[in-house]
Amino acid sequence: QVQLVESGGGLVQPGGSLRLSCTASGLTLDQYQVGWFRQAPGKEREGISCFGGTDRYTYYVDSVKGRFTISGDRAENTVYLQMNNVRPEDTAVYYCATDVALRAPCRDGEVLTDLSRRIRNGGDNYDYWGQGTQVTVST
Repeated sequence: QVQLVESGGGLVQPGGSLRLSCTASGLTLDQYQVGWFRQAPGKEREGISCFGGTDRYTYYVDSVKGRFTISGDRAENTVYLQMNNVRPEDTAVYYCATDVALRAPCRDGEVLTDLSRRIRNGGDNYDYWGQGTQVTVST
């Protein structure tokens, strides 16, 4: 059974750092593209970064570029999101997800767009999402 579990969220002050983890069971994560998403209250879920497992390609949306870093650890079967210089607008529930059908690459964030589109329509049997971890940026 495939499962993704996020961890590492919490309360952090503006300008601080946090590292989120997305750990997989039931699959070898670096064979797939993995996306990080976030959803703030009252807003749509937004794809913010992805990691192309085999080629280790990385992509970031402009709002997090230069502050967040995505990386993978094969031994731990985990994809990380290092969040630096966080801002109040980074407050959200953060999710990781993957598409085991490999329908879109990480290049130009295509896998983020794909996963976002399908989850808005209820998802499908090839997409796996974690349960989310809350990040709150506040003084």
